[in-house]
Amino acid sequence: MRTIATLLFPQFELLDVYGPLEMLGMFPDDFRLIMVAESDAPVASTQGPRTAIDARIDEMDPAEILLIPGGRGTRREVSNQRVLEWLKNASASAELVTSVCTGAFLLARAGLLDDRRATTNKLAFSVAAEHGPRVDWQGSARWVWDGKFVTASGVSAGIDMSLAVIRDLLGEDAARDAALWSEYVPNTDPDNDPFAVSEETIR
Repeated sequence: MRTIATLLFPQFELLDVYGPLEMLGMFPDDFRLIMVAESDAPVASTQGPRTAIDARIDEMDPAEILLIPGGRGTRREVSNQRVLEWLKNASASAELVTSVCTGAFLLARAGLLDDRRATTNKLAFSVAAEHGPRVDWQGSARWVWDGKFVTASGVSAGIDMSLAVIRDLLGEDAARDAALWSEYVPNTDPDNDPFAVSEETIR
């Protein structure tokens, strides 16, 4: 049983969180899903609906997998030293650290993606280097797996990334079943990116 801790912050992106968790949550004997945040209060998404919290980041037990979503709130959280410090500490003991969309900016600001390949929402690539100048940002990638860090492109790409995680941890049959049960047509090629941007955009 692996615990998957999802970091929530005000104005997180709904699908960044619930897309991957829909897939991972199909295997309750393998994954325990918890929501964590700075405070106990329910956290409002960019779209409005709030999500209850299972544990504060200062009280939670170590988790095997971290999920870091993006959303408008990342513009503020990249300067939240408490969250960045937690990311460093929690990532040190985690088996996998995953992000969706601009959640990669939080990992980059924490220094966790230095000298690694990573990707993020292609609409945000013009500012990617500001958050992680030492990150090898990939302009053409649905998701990128480098060591224990797995970063997905924009929003819906998190679903494909989560299926890749399921495939790696539970096997091809499990990933295929998750896509079938949810009637989802997965992109199984991390390099197949219909929203790719040019090298000029990255610079």
